[in-house]
Amino acid sequence: MAEATYLNPGVSVDHTPTTAMAAGEVRQYPDGRAFFAPTEIPAGKKGSVTVEGIVKVAKTASMVMLKGSRVFWDASANKAHLLHANNATDFYFGIVQETAASAATIVKVAINANPKYTIDLGDGFWSVPISTAGWPHIIGHKEGVSMIFDVTAEAQKLDALSNIGIPVDTPCLVEAEVCINLNGDDAAFDFGVGLANTTHATSTDDITETLLIHTDGASLDINAESDDGSTEVAATDTTKDAVVGTPFLAQFDLSDYEDIQLYINGVNVLPDSVFKLNAATGPLKLLAHMVKSSNNSPGNITVRRLGLRTYTEV
Repeated sequence: MAEATYLNPGVSVDHTPTTAMAAGEVRQYPDGRAFFAPTEIPAGKKGSVTVEGIVKVAKTASMVMLKGSRVFWDASANKAHLLHANNATDFYFGIVQETAASAATIVKVAINANPKYTIDLGDGFWSVPISTAGWPHIIGHKEGVSMIFDVTAEAQKLDALSNIGIPVDTPCLVEAEVCINLNGDDAAFDFGVGLANTTHATSTDDITETLLIHTDGASLDINAESDDGSTEVAATDTTKDAVVGTPFLAQFDLSDYEDIQLYINGVNVLPDSVFKLNAATGPLKLLAHMVKSSNNSPGNITVRRLGLRTYTEV
């Protein structure tokens, strides 16, 4: 099939390609926008290309693409992908309009649409770093935050708890794109990201209401857990592993607070674990939390973005 096909009228502009464009071919302007040619355009001839509107494109196999997710264009495979693949030819493409199942081969995308979180760390967050002699760093940037431990042999904690929260039972999609730049080298190290009603000085296990993915110690296993004050789902290995220096995307689908689903890089993990927050009292806020006990373990993690998008239609 063509890379992209029209589904509704959009915005078109004139374009003269230096090399011929096939009907439906997707390319990128120097200004960063994606565009596609509804019809074939010969090299050196002016034609009409689309830069806004709903299009139907091929998607990466085995990825669930949830409605509202941002997608990138994998130029090597000519398909929509949930993550930028660290390839200079890949670029931002748009927002998923209808959830596409893992087995689906196509996805509907609003080309060049800019996603808007209801809440993200860029709206502001509360942080109380803990250290004695060391100098751990926390740096906020747009929708995310970077947290860096030094190797001072002491207890250290860095956290970012969003200033704004949501009431329990608010349908939403929570997204965290994480890159472990330097993992901890000892069991004393712990990292978690997701939702919580508050933060804690030493451990997310002591927070009464949580929905988190996390890593423990020197392990790169990605675990998941929830606790709503009534039902606790203990930390469970998702069977997905982080790779140092490579971002991964975690998405919590809170359409049903009694059966929250988790996706790692578009793969539904632990579907039978029944993560719950229905008994929580809230409000629930975004939380990134990194801690170590009295140890010289390092740690450097970038939460590239942490946000949630509420919706009135599930």
